[in-house]
Amino acid sequence: MYITKIHLKNWKNFRQAEIPLQEYTYLLGANASGKSNLLDVFRFLHDITMPQGGGLQKAIADRGGITKLRCLHARRDPEVRIEVDLADSFEAERPEWQYKLAFKPEGKGAQRILIVEETVIHHGKKLFERPTKEDRADPLRLTQTYLEQIQTNADFRAIAAFFSGITYLHLVPQLLKYSDRIGGNFLEGDPFGQAFLKSLARTTEKTRDSRLKKIETALALAVPQFEALQFEPDAMGHPHLQARYKHYRPNAGLQREDQFSDGTLRLIGMLWSLLESNTMLLLEEPELSLHAAIVACIPEMMQRVRLKSKHRRQVVLTTHSAALLENKGIDGRGVIVLEPGTDGTTTRQLTHNEVSAVKSGLSLAEVVLPKTRPEKVAQLAFL
Repeated sequence: MYITKIHLKNWKNFRQAEIPLQEYTYLLGANASGKSNLLDVFRFLHDITMPQGGGLQKAIADRGGITKLRCLHARRDPEVRIEVDLADSFEAERPEWQYKLAFKPEGKGAQRILIVEETVIHHGKKLFERPTKEDRADPLRLTQTYLEQIQTNADFRAIAAFFSGITYLHLVPQLLKYSDRIGGNFLEGDPFGQAFLKSLARTTEKTRDSRLKKIETALALAVPQFEALQFEPDAMGHPHLQARYKHYRPNAGLQREDQFSDGTLRLIGMLWSLLESNTMLLLEEPELSLHAAIVACIPEMMQRVRLKSKHRRQVVLTTHSAALLENKGIDGRGVIVLEPGTDGTTTRQLTHNEVSAVKSGLSLAEVVLPKTRPEKVAQLAFL
């Protein structure tokens, strides 16, 4: 299943946005244009469906409350709305599933956040629409979505399962290298990869070895002198990755993950995540710490991993990288440009002229990236 379209109202930077998605969607925009905030709407849907400690109210509270989540440009209309289309194919004429969720402050007393609408449509047939008669009789029911309740989501659990599998990855190598010194405090969902090694340890040996073999093949092409990658718990049972490099000493010792380069760790994390599941993967600036020549190959790597894996993950990524966008294999239909303005950020696909320029041989880095450049950025040199 894939998310083929998302509609937002009053979500952070966006007063209104209707965004079509592809199997690989590239979000381009200036700093503070809302790329991370757009990724966060998918994390929000994931957080609602978390089996332990999740739910609508916690997802809102974790983001600083409704005032931090709602668009600052929403002066009169306090409603936040998210509508999602899901289908088994991007070529489908209409979505298989549609999920709509809208909520706002109660407006009196305790200022509870109440659901204004929650609707599920399956193959054009409406399964339910809230508020129901029971909701109006007991407004406290409107503090929870049906999506998060096992006893109410049986007929559309496929949506809940998809949302709960959404993964966000912005691996911070230092958190992985020095996790034993930093301590055992982990953010829910482990967005920065601190518990990455524990995730490997929880994977069955056969699956883990198969994935690491595929990653090993990629590293041999990307990392000089690299030969082999293996998973090896230490004497205390703590999980570790070990790498062997070509060396003038045939029996030179293996290197552990705390000796890996930042780029190697980020590449391992990205490749593992691509192999891990068949739901959505959110990648924040995957180019960080990587050589431009490797970054330029990221689109092909994602395609190759898809062909070698039984999973077909939908990927939404943010990037500022010219090297990545110089890749001629990127499908322009999957490019979304974010344009900040005085009334919030708007989103758009490539224009007709931009499509024509790309078809004539120019890269997305040449056609689109200059349009995300801040107007006054040149003045930074004169500070």
